[in-house]
Amino acid sequence: MAVVQKALIVAALLGAGAGLGSALFVLVTPGEQRTQEMLEEMTAQDPLRRAEAARTKELLLATLQEAAATQENVACRKNRLDGSGGGGTSA
Repeated sequence: MAVVQKALIVAALLGAGAGLGSALFVLVTPGEQRTQEMLEEMTAQDPLRRAEAARTKELLLATLQEAAATQENVACRKNRLDGSGGGGTSA
């Protein structure tokens, strides 16, 4: 009987601890809207990051436009950054 009583007490304490932890987690974490606002603020404040993101978008758009205009598989190119092409295989 004492073993059952002890097990119930341990289970109750663990349940209370888990409930308290969950409640604190809900109170501390920001909502989805606040999370989106924080992400926008972080990316909008760093000019270097903005420039990098813009350059990445330009490269992606140029690659997609080139891929649409040719029958060649542009994903297999060796040098993807300079945009020179160079064919898929080189000896």
